[in-house]
Amino acid sequence: MASQHVSKIFVIGGTGAQGIPVIKGLVKDKKYSCRVLTRDTTSKRAQELLSLGNVELVEGTFGDEEILRNGFSGCDGAFVNIDGFNTGEKTEMYWAIRSYEIALEQGIKFFVYGNLDYALKKSGYNSKFRTGHYDGKGRIGEWILFQNQKNKERMGAALFTTGPYIEMAISSMTIMTPTVEDGVVTWRVPLGKGSVVHVSLDDCEYYVRWLFDHPERANGMDLEVAIAPIPYADLAAAFEKVTGHPAQYIDTSLEDYWKIMFRGRAGDVPAGYNADPKDKSTMSFKDNFTGFWNTWKYDVIKRDYALLDEIHPNRIKSAEEFFRREDQKGKEAGKGSLWDRVQKKNQTSILKIGEDGRKGKL
Repeated sequence: MASQHVSKIFVIGGTGAQGIPVIKGLVKDKKYSCRVLTRDTTSKRAQELLSLGNVELVEGTFGDEEILRNGFSGCDGAFVNIDGFNTGEKTEMYWAIRSYEIALEQGIKFFVYGNLDYALKKSGYNSKFRTGHYDGKGRIGEWILFQNQKNKERMGAALFTTGPYIEMAISSMTIMTPTVEDGVVTWRVPLGKGSVVHVSLDDCEYYVRWLFDHPERANGMDLEVAIAPIPYADLAAAFEKVTGHPAQYIDTSLEDYWKIMFRGRAGDVPAGYNADPKDKSTMSFKDNFTGFWNTWKYDVIKRDYALLDEIHPNRIKSAEEFFRREDQKGKEAGKGSLWDRVQKKNQTSILKIGEDGRKGKL
């Protein structure tokens, strides 16, 4: 079998929350260079990537076959993480398939797909857990691994399966953004006694680099990553322990959660903001995230933590460890303590959708 070690990687989704640390990890020692597809080469995020060195920016969108061919051409690796909140479930699935097919056609040696859990399938096909932005990716992930059985010598492939970034629990404009109520940091979410299998963005940097560094082992692998299953009572306790400021988790019914989230606004907007609201396959934001919260409330998603310890011995393993790192990083960067950063006036958006305002072009 020809070597599947690569040197130049075409990246789709590079300016997203996950893409930025992934690219940092790939180019930090100049072993790899990255060609990054972005809708706006002048954006702050794109320019941050360019400043790393060994990064080339290409303007355009993944929803164009000519742009995809030009992007893959001359590269030997690919990292593809399509923004399902831009496209919606159905369109994401189409362009993810075409990305794989065109990568194969253009001679890519190793293809890493940014994946999420197929929650509907893992729940036993119970529509209570249907989560469009998870299921769309999960279906394609399974399809890629199936194709890989026949194509693995021509183009290796691996899945990088993540989950909700723990950074979202301290950032603005997410579905788990905390509030400060009478001096108490508060998470009001419909989680019951369940746990969120949170992922650290810092760890994403390491894991994706590992996949490209070890293509022989990674070929055909679904690397499902996480910190740990984190109940939100534990999340609040960890925050309080690290900062010395009070924190609480308040279990909330879905009905009350949506009242708080929408505050009189319509909840039937498409989960994917460029999806056709008249298409009956389009999930609403409310329906999508109802399935999302049910998935965590009933502990549908599992991980192999022994495998993760083997691959990344220094990974973040608890909410407390994450909060300690974030507190220290914020102070060193002059952004203040973790307590300072969760105040509404100081919160920043970790997700690109928060900056785009659900208006990015397809």
